[in-house]
Order: sequence, then C-alpha cells, then structure tokens
Amino acid sequence: MEHRTEAALRAIRRIMRAADQAERQLVTATGLTPSQLLLLQEVARRGQATPSTLASAVQFSQATVTNLVDRLEVLGLVERRRGDQDRRQIWVVITAKGRETLAKAPDMLQDLFSGRFQHLPDWEQAMVVAMLERLSALLDAEKIDAAPLIDTGGPIDRLP
Repeated sequence: MEHRTEAALRAIRRIMRAADQAERQLVTATGLTPSQLLLLQEVARRGQATPSTLASAVQFSQATVTNLVDRLEVLGLVERRRGDQDRRQIWVVITAKGRETLAKAPDMLQDLFSGRFQHLPDWEQAMVVAMLERLSALLDAEKIDAAPLIDTGGPIDRLP
C-alpha cells in the first residue's frame, strides 16, 4: 500500500514541477505570469472589456482582475479608457505592445492539457475529473476558489 502512496505523491510532484517549469518559461519569454497572460488573452479576444466582464470571463475575483490590470498597465500591455457614452465606465484595451507580447508567448500548460484532455473518451474524461476532485478533497483543497488555470501562484506571481 505504501508503494501506491509514494507513486501518487510522485505524480503530484511531477504535476507541480511541470506547472512551475511552464510558469518559469512563460516569465522568461514574456515577463508575465499565467494569470496575467490569461487576462491579456481575454482582453485581446474581446478587443475591449470592463473589469467586471473580464473577472467573469476568466473566473477571477474583481479584486484580482483589478490587481492584474494594474500590473499589465504598468508594463504597457493594456490601457484603461473611460467610456465614450458613460464617462464613469472604465474599459480595458490591449496595446500594440500587448499584442506583441501575446505573439511571442509560449503555449500555456492548460492549453496543452485542454487539447489532450478533449481527445480522451467521455468515460476517461469523467474518470480524470472524479480522480482530481477526490485528490482535491484528500488535500482539503476543495473549498479553495480557483480559476481554470494551471498556475503555481508562487513567488513569481508577485512580479510587477
């Protein structure tokens, strides 16, 4: 039984290391964390969006989106603009530098996962989801709010 526990822990560790390596590769290529890149991709996809629309789309809290937009704005990748018809409304718009950054960004780990996961048969997808939810429960992590993003959230996430 101990062999299975060790095998499970090794698999968890490999997943964590893959996420860490992918995050470091992304930071090296773009200077962005996975959360920042995901938000930048969403702004680019929409052309412009309000922070609340972005929060809903990427499943982050409003406060997290505000923080991420602040960082992206400091880096010159997005701009905040007031609405033409309602000056109280704020729109987030991608800049040319933001588009250049997206063009050089490597594929994110969740894109690799999503592409491969979608090709699994339905029964296997259900089995993987059930196993991951069970693992989350075993680690007392099922109540932690999380976006559909593979992101270690470690010290790298504290970049400007």
